[in-house]
Amino acid sequence: MDMELIKECLPQLIDGTFITLKLVGITMVAGLVLAIPLALIRNAKSKLLSLPAFLYIYFFRGTPLLVQLFIIYYGFSQFEWIRDSIFWVFLQDSYWCSVIAFTLNTTAYAGEIIRGAILSVHKGQVEAAVSLGMTRFQIYKRIIGPQASLIAIPGYSNELVLMMKGTSLASTVALLEITGITRNLIAETFMPVELFFIAGCIYMLLSAGFIFVLSLLEKRMSRFRTVASA
Repeated sequence: MDMELIKECLPQLIDGTFITLKLVGITMVAGLVLAIPLALIRNAKSKLLSLPAFLYIYFFRGTPLLVQLFIIYYGFSQFEWIRDSIFWVFLQDSYWCSVIAFTLNTTAYAGEIIRGAILSVHKGQVEAAVSLGMTRFQIYKRIIGPQASLIAIPGYSNELVLMMKGTSLASTVALLEITGITRNLIAETFMPVELFFIAGCIYMLLSAGFIFVLSLLEKRMSRFRTVASA
């Protein structure tokens, strides 16, 4: 193991780590914001509302993330009307194409996680709230929302880690995050073992950090259960 090489390359890999964190941060926040209404629409009784949400989720869960990224990065550029539109400002940039692809993908997965969490709340509680005269908004705010959030955290934690690892695909469209920088350094030094080892360590540290933060959040949100059972 060439420690000098690792020491020399580490600053560049740290720069790539910030790009990865930025990708994950924007993607997960935007994905969560979009996933909540998607889950509510998916749970709607009307087929006209729930069917488009089902098809969206089915497409993004049923096709590889790499294919989705290539469609957005390479596919849209084939249409002249897109190149002439304001969307081209974003679609010609590998960074924003990656953000769009990752956001649309994680929205589908997070939407299903939230949908399942909402359905896990006992119907008796909702019926009791209705009998007390609560509005739909109040029921979601006071009863369904807090319980569904707690139920969804473990699944969302897994999705966060999977998406963080999925950002390595951005290197296929020439975005220099951790994997992209590692590949460039390997092409310059011909030392794949050392560089992939340190890249793998960085990914593991990021995963551990994300899991730790979400575990703390889950513990904090579930404290009322501890109090209730005491």
